[in-house]
Amino acid sequence: MLILASDHMIENKSAFDNAVKQALPLAEQGQLVTFGIVPTAPETGYGYIKRGELLPDESSYTIARFVEKPDLTTAKGYVASGDYYWNSGMFMFRASRYLEELGLRRPDILAACKKAMASIVTDLDFIRVDKEAFTNCPEDSIDYAIMEKTTDAVVVPMEAGWSDVGSWSALWDIGEKDDKGNVTKGDVLLYDSDNNLVYAGSRLVATVGIENTVVIETKDAVLVAAKDKVRDVRHIVSQLKSAGRGEPDIHREVYRPWGKYDAIDAGARYQVKHITVKPGEKLSVQIHHHRAEHWIVVSGTAKVINGEKEVLLTENQSTYIPVGVVHALENPGKIPLEMIEVQSGSYLGEDDIIRFSDRYGRA
Repeated sequence: MLILASDHMIENKSAFDNAVKQALPLAEQGQLVTFGIVPTAPETGYGYIKRGELLPDESSYTIARFVEKPDLTTAKGYVASGDYYWNSGMFMFRASRYLEELGLRRPDILAACKKAMASIVTDLDFIRVDKEAFTNCPEDSIDYAIMEKTTDAVVVPMEAGWSDVGSWSALWDIGEKDDKGNVTKGDVLLYDSDNNLVYAGSRLVATVGIENTVVIETKDAVLVAAKDKVRDVRHIVSQLKSAGRGEPDIHREVYRPWGKYDAIDAGARYQVKHITVKPGEKLSVQIHHHRAEHWIVVSGTAKVINGEKEVLLTENQSTYIPVGVVHALENPGKIPLEMIEVQSGSYLGEDDIIRFSDRYGRA
């Protein structure tokens, strides 16, 4: 098994491939391999791996120890010594060896995972584990649970232009810059601004007279931070959670197996959504106890079940679904169905739903 993150950047593909090939015989022999990034700077945002003895292949090492994120002075010492690598969080091992080590080091995690896999549900290409069992699984990283305890961990050095793109400032590091050192995406206007990252997700963002700043605008929120302080955004997340606010967990644009919706407006007793249904997909047959819905087709074709009726709606046509009426929405066409949904009622939460049938296996 080769375990990689989805959001890492690799500049030198051939060097990456060579490191993976180098790790393969080690994993086949039963060792648990991690990849250590040859550091290019005294980075304080990464954990480090100190190498131990040179292995017979003369290019890989045993692991002397794992080190948490250091301060700058310590990081400089690590880089100068040549004995430390950035901890990439990438691994290779046989699945059977990992399960063997997990049973030895963290049998509670292994038991929870087995229980979660005992009652799986499949829909489309997804295998959905038992939610309650998986939620109750103890939290731990592969490093803490296995790699720091096993006697069979080894490190393969990798020098492939790697970045974990773990912060907005890292995105500025790898981005294409203009003549003022700015990295921009979206509808952005700059004046007298240098060395900034400006991301406009849904509207015009303009800057005047700023430098070394990160500005991120999305449908959910706006972040403005000094580039060298952007990792401290976690403190804002902590404040949001402490205040019981929904921003850490609820997003305006939500993806579903059938498409997506964007909650474009909301009030005390109403909510407006822009719904997109992919060609050939269908929402569940359902009812709501506390809200009525009005559907207006913007483009495409909608096949609608509304109580005892089944109708086809096209552009500029609409239907009204009263509280407690069984209904369903389907896109029978070849292009995406775009529609506006206006909800009204005393309670508009997403959990006010009873599904009678669903092609995606949702409860």
